[in-house]
Amino acid sequence: MSVQSRQATVAHRGFVFDLGSAAIDLARSGWELYSVFARTLYFVARGKREKGAVLRQMYEIGNKSAFFLTITMGFIGMILVYQSGLQTKRILPDFTLLGATYLELLVRDLAASIGALMLATRVGAGIAAEIGSMVVTEQVDALRMCAADPIDFLIKPRFIASVIMTTVLIIWAAAVAYVAGGATAYFAFDVPWRTFLNIQLVDHGDLITGLTKCVAYGAAIPIVSGYCGLSTFGGSEGVGWATTRAVVNSSLAIIVLNFFISAAAFVVFPK
Repeated sequence: MSVQSRQATVAHRGFVFDLGSAAIDLARSGWELYSVFARTLYFVARGKREKGAVLRQMYEIGNKSAFFLTITMGFIGMILVYQSGLQTKRILPDFTLLGATYLELLVRDLAASIGALMLATRVGAGIAAEIGSMVVTEQVDALRMCAADPIDFLIKPRFIASVIMTTVLIIWAAAVAYVAGGATAYFAFDVPWRTFLNIQLVDHGDLITGLTKCVAYGAAIPIVSGYCGLSTFGGSEGVGWATTRAVVNSSLAIIVLNFFISAAAFVVFPK
C-alpha cells in the first residue's frame, strides 16, 4: 500500500470516528435534555411552591422583553407588508386580500416563530447566563447540599413564566405587527383600513396552530437554556459558551418545532 493510500485510509477512519463521536454526544445531549424536560413537568405538578418565584420570572421574561419585541415586530410587520405589496403590485395590482392574507400568515406562523426567535436571543441568553454563573460559583452545589433540586428551584419557575409570558407577548407582538402593516399598506399603497382589516381567511385551525406554537416555543426556551446553564463548566469562559449554546440551541429547537407543528397542522386542519 502506498503512502498516499495509507494517509487516505487514516483520514477516512478519523472522519468516521469523529462522526460517530458526534452522533453519540448528540444522542447523550438529547437524552439529558429530555430528562430535564420530564423532571420539570414532574416538579410543575408536584414540586415545592416558592412564593413569588413565578411572578418574578414573569416580570423578567415578560415585562423586560415587551419593548424589545414591540419595536422588532413593528418594523418586521412594516417590512413584510411593504415587500408583499410590491410583489402583488407587479403581478396583479389588487390589494383587496393583502390584509387578510397577511393576518392569516401572522396568526398561523409568523408572529409565533419570529417572536419566539427574538425571545430566544434575550430570554434564553439570560437564563443560561444566570444559571451558568450559579454553577461555576458552586451555588447549585449548595442547593443540592440543602436538599433542593436545581430543576425545581431554578428551571421550573422560569418554565411556567415563559409558557405564560411567551403566549402573551406573541399575541401582543402579532397585534403590533398587524397595525404596523396596516399603516404601511395605507401610506405606501393607499389601502384603506376597512379593506386591510379583513379576517375572512382566519379560521379556528389557524388560531389553534398559532397558540400551540406559542406554548411549545415558550416551553422550549427555558428547558434548552436551563440545560445549557446547568451543564456549564470552566469558569467565566464556560458561562460565555453556555450563553452562546443557549441562543443557538433554542433557536434551532424553535425551527424544528415549527416544522413538526406546521406539518401536523396541515394534516389536521387542511386548507
